Amino acid sequence: MNMIELTPFDLLLSATLIIALAALSWREKLGLTQSILIAALRTTVQLLLVGWLLKLLFQQVNLLWVGTMAMIMVIIAGYEIHQRQKHRFDGFWGYGVGLFSVFISSVTLSLLTLTVIIQADPWYQPQYAIPLLGMLLGNTMNGIALGIDQLNSHAIQQRKIIEARLILGESARSAIQQIRREAIRVAMIPTINGMAAAGIVSLPGMMTGQILAGAAPSEAVKYQILIMFMVAAATGFGTMAAVSLSSRRLFDRRDRLRLEHLK
Repeated sequence: MNMIELTPFDLLLSATLIIALAALSWREKLGLTQSILIAALRTTVQLLLVGWLLKLLFQQVNLLWVGTMAMIMVIIAGYEIHQRQKHRFDGFWGYGVGLFSVFISSVTLSLLTLTVIIQADPWYQPQYAIPLLGMLLGNTMNGIALGIDQLNSHAIQQRKIIEARLILGESARSAIQQIRREAIRVAMIPTINGMAAAGIVSLPGMMTGQILAGAAPSEAVKYQILIMFMVAAATGFGTMAAVSLSSRRLFDRRDRLRLEHLK
């Protein structure tokens, strides 16, 4: 089975829907018109660029080039996590928490999947390494950004409650424990919902892409299950690490709440 190729005109037709959506947003004064158009433009440019880079990588399997592209993806993911915060930590710490958390979760699990589960030969084949890392980074990035944002926003909103608990003798960990748990829970909801609805409400993207490309549905299903499990694990571990590090940053060494670190 050969995949039906799309023409530039086909993509242009789909783009008219985005333009219509932006126009409707402008009419309703939602304040999303510019964001929709910029996001659509970024999607087009970024995916075209990635497609060109992947074509070059597939032609020559090289660990240096694959590793370089992977690190660029991780660095950008860390930047996006930082930019999505309503209340961000100042200095390098604000960027470093997201970068460290997304690295230890997504990169570690990608390496585990490539070397132990898929066992590609060589393990850094870009056909497997780049798409796998990209899916893990995208989902983990969203979870970490949501978790940190929830933690910082609730800490500001509940400042008096936290300080009252500290005055009563509770430790910093205990005083913010409920907020920390809620931040992790909220960050994990999209991933859990995605797993619960897969196959019934929706067909996940990777599975759909493989089927459209002519892969056997049974094989596409197995890969999709693997990816969803890895995404859930990476998102969970990354979010827990990020929220834990961020919650410590909210206090000084004497367990005093210090929100001046937040912009």
